[in-house]
Amino acid sequence: MRVTKRDLRGNKEGEIALTPETLDDLWHLKYIIEKGDLVFALTKRKADAASDKLRPEKVEKKNVRLGIRVDDLEFHKFSNRLRVHGLIEHGMDAGYHHTLNIEEGTALSIIKHWKKDQVERVNEAEAASKRPKVIIVAIEEGDADIGFVRHYGIELYSHIRQSSGKGEGTLREVFFSTILEQLSHAMCGTESVVVAGPGFTKDDLMKYISANNSELAAGILVEDTSSIGMSGFQEVLRRGAVDRIMEESRIARESSLMDELLREMALGGKVAYGMDEVKTAIDYGAVETLLVADELLRLEREAGNIDAMIQEVEHAQGNMVVFSTEFEPGQKLHSLGGIAALLRFKI
Repeated sequence: MRVTKRDLRGNKEGEIALTPETLDDLWHLKYIIEKGDLVFALTKRKADAASDKLRPEKVEKKNVRLGIRVDDLEFHKFSNRLRVHGLIEHGMDAGYHHTLNIEEGTALSIIKHWKKDQVERVNEAEAASKRPKVIIVAIEEGDADIGFVRHYGIELYSHIRQSSGKGEGTLREVFFSTILEQLSHAMCGTESVVVAGPGFTKDDLMKYISANNSELAAGILVEDTSSIGMSGFQEVLRRGAVDRIMEESRIARESSLMDELLREMALGGKVAYGMDEVKTAIDYGAVETLLVADELLRLEREAGNIDAMIQEVEHAQGNMVVFSTEFEPGQKLHSLGGIAALLRFKI
């Protein structure tokens, strides 16, 4: 994400102008923009010709900059688009409804009362744009998965199974060739690659890549995991390979915190989960780290039920981590009620 302007007053009221550059950035904006915000962007809108019923010709849309008071928004991951709906407050046709289609490269300005976690999300997305991207290849004999490390989780790019059909070379060579072909197709030139999996298949794949693309092979990290698929991807994160590449990985941090939460739960230790338990822990000033699922945060924030709790945690020198429900740790947190806390002391 590229930030071009920050104009925030002491109480975090003000404007941040930015441009989303990736699908990750659009996902961040889903949780930054909320109902009641004022969002400016360049958009297309038809000139008002409705009063002239005698002209049947098509009215062309023109580019205009509009300010929309947000009423609703939708994140369309598969079309790389965030749709922001609301009433026009600034620009042509004020008072009418309009939808801003925010895509990669769309410059927009957001004017609102900024919560601390929203400012941190902007800072995180801006910092992430300067880090290398990561692709994980998880492989075992006859099966391989290629995944992109996103801010919100790991997106499965392809699953490759060793075919029994014909091809040049042995079946194994055809299998490796297909993996290399799809990996090369997935890369844009700036990604780092981790090859992981159980046994020696990953080592044989590395020998094949070295023989056929030595430049790519030179930059690949190799990790041992006990499985492939999403569980294998998550194992890579826990082992720290992605952190070594990206310096600070959001989803690796979420995986580590979830592991700690589950350990404390198993021991009956310093942990609270579910809204009632967490509220009690906050009242005692016991919360060290508040864990909140992004969807619960969005819904509770719309209802006006959660910001006071967050402020109490911050006043008690605690911190908050927002989990992505697109990824396994966030899904586990959602199953626990969407909110939990690691505590300073058992209550």
